[in-house]
Parts: sequence; structure tokens; C-alpha cells
Amino acid sequence: MPNSSKKPVNIHTDGACAGNQHETNFGGWGAILEYGAHIKELHGGERDTTNNRMEMMALIAALSALNKDGQRINVFSDSAYLTRCLRDKWYVKWQRNGWLTSAKTPVENRDLWERLLAFLPKHDFRFYLVKGHINLESKRVNLGAVYDKFLSNNEEAFSYEDFLRATRMNNRADALANVGISEIRPKEQNE
Repeated sequence: MPNSSKKPVNIHTDGACAGNQHETNFGGWGAILEYGAHIKELHGGERDTTNNRMEMMALIAALSALNKDGQRINVFSDSAYLTRCLRDKWYVKWQRNGWLTSAKTPVENRDLWERLLAFLPKHDFRFYLVKGHINLESKRVNLGAVYDKFLSNNEEAFSYEDFLRATRMNNRADALANVGISEIRPKEQNE
């Protein structure tokens, strides 16, 4: 992972929503925190939500689990919505415009954005976009091309092994999000 004078906390997140476009659905989120050899996994779920909200909840839960401020935090997510907003600071313009988009419509998920933004001054953040749902064992996946895209999305010098680890952890966060869904979905729908 990128070099830093401090040992970083790596956070891997994912969100999922079964029936995302329907009024009634089941959402889940998963997060993995890594600090050196220490790993903590978290998951949860909500009814009648969206995939974007679950992506955001995964990061909120992970950041809420930290014990102290002033950490170097590397966030790895397959959500371009989450990653690009935080990395490119879309929220600055939203706040300046009274939480309206450039199209003058209310910013979606403002409640969760405000919760996330409260964490930003507390830590030193880096946000990285990971391609989700990559089967690392498939012979049909061109991992070299996926690695190249990972590098171009993130503008940092990641080794191929770093890329593989970030992809494995994203797959695990996705599995945790699905656990969150299965825990809130009625049992008859899980079978």
C-alpha cells in the first residue's frame, strides 16, 4: 500500500441492495478495518434503502469503530459515487450551494454525507476506487487490464500484489454486505 510515515488504517467497504430500484428492498453493507496484523470485520443491513446509502453506511460504520483520531486512513471502495465525492470534494460545492447540486436539485443522501464529512477533519484520508466483483480465479478475467485501470483510477504507485489484496478485500466486504442482507431478509426469501 502507499508509503506513509504512520502505519495506516486500511478500510475496505462495500454496499449492496437486493431490489435497489424497488420501493421495498433489502440492503446490506460490509466493512473491513486493517491496522497492521489486526483485522476487524463489520456488517449490517437495512430495509427499503439504496445501494448508495449502503456504500456510505459501510464507511460510516468503519470510521465509527476507530478508537482515536489523527489516523492515516486509506479507504478502498468500489463505489465511484462515494470515492469520487470524497476524493474530488464534490461536497464543497454542495455546501456552498445550500446542499443543492449543479442542477439545483437537493443532494441525495445529505444526512449520510453530513455524517461522513464530520470525520474528515479528524483523520488524514486517501480514497481509492477498486473494481468490484472481480473473480480472481477466473481465466476469463484479464487481471492485467483490471490492474492498469486500478492504477489509472488511483494515481498512486500500487504494486500488483497491493491490487490483488485490495480486490480480495473488496470481495470479502461484498460478502459481508450480503450477510447483512440475509440477516434482515425474511427467512423464506433467503432459501
